[in-house]
Amino acid sequence: MQEYVELGEELVFVAMGVASVIALAVFAERLIYYKKTLGKKNESYLSEVRNSLQEEPEIHWKTDAGEESIYTRFIQFALRQLKLGRKGLDESLEGQILSEKLELEKRLPILNTLGNNAPFIGLLGTVLGVIKAFYGLGTLGSSGAEVVMRSISTALLATAAGLAVAIPVVMANNYFSRKAKVILQNLEILKKELLSYQMNKTKV
Repeated sequence: MQEYVELGEELVFVAMGVASVIALAVFAERLIYYKKTLGKKNESYLSEVRNSLQEEPEIHWKTDAGEESIYTRFIQFALRQLKLGRKGLDESLEGQILSEKLELEKRLPILNTLGNNAPFIGLLGTVLGVIKAFYGLGTLGSSGAEVVMRSISTALLATAAGLAVAIPVVMANNYFSRKAKVILQNLEILKKELLSYQMNKTKV
C-alpha cells in the first residue's frame, strides 16, 4: 500500500506541473486573442459608430481598428444586413452576438476548471503525504522522526503547489470573463441602437 501512496504523491506533483503548463498556454492564447480583438482604437471606433447612429442620416463607417476587431466584424455584419434590407435584423444581430460570445469564452472553462480543482489536487497530495508520514512513524518509531518531518514537509508542499496554480488561474479567468462581459454589453448596446436606427429609417 505504501508504494501506491508514494506513487500517488508523485502523480499529484506531475498533475500540478501539467496543470500549470496548460493554464499558461490558455492564458497566452486568450491574451493574444483579446489583444487582437480589442485594439487601442476600438473604444474610439465604438464611440464614433454610436454617434453616427444617433446624429447622421446615413451610415458609412470607415475604420483602421482592424478587420480582427470584434466591433468591426459586428458593424460590418450589421451594415450588410441593412443594405440588403432583410427582415429579422434583431434575430440576425442576436445570432452574431452569440457567435462572438462563443469565441470570447472559448477555453475559459479550462481556466475555471483548473482554478476550482487545483487546490483539491494539492490537498490530495497533502493527505497522501500525511499517510506516508504516519506510516513511517509507525514503522520507524521515534528514531524516524527526521524522516517523518520530511514527509510532512513534502505533504504541505503539495497544498502550496495547488494554491500557487489556482490563485493566478482564478485571477486570469476573472480578468477574461470581465473583458468578455463588457464587450458583450457593448454589442447589446450597438444592437439596440442599430434596431432603433432601422426603425427610424423605415418611418422616413
